[in-house]
Amino acid sequence: METALDWITFNQEMIYIVVLSIFLGIEVIGRVPSVLHTPLMSGANAIHGVVIIGAIIVMGKAEAGNYTALILGFLAVILGTLNVVGGFVVTDRMLEMFKKKK
Repeated sequence: METALDWITFNQEMIYIVVLSIFLGIEVIGRVPSVLHTPLMSGANAIHGVVIIGAIIVMGKAEAGNYTALILGFLAVILGTLNVVGGFVVTDRMLEMFKKKK
């Protein structure tokens, strides 16, 4: 029977990557003034596009039976896609504010 310690040891590299990604994301976004969040949506869309591609690669290279990699990759694809779509919606609304009304 597999214990929690065995699971953590087996997936240690993936856990490091997730923790470092969370820390990096918090540091990057936390240092941006809230006034600039909307203009940065286009840049965030590009970054999330890279996240989606990386997650697809992780899922494709996952060993047979490594459900942790598949689940984390799937969640990254879903959440990254939601961020890209939301970013485009916010960017579109922002650009509508600058269009001249007739």
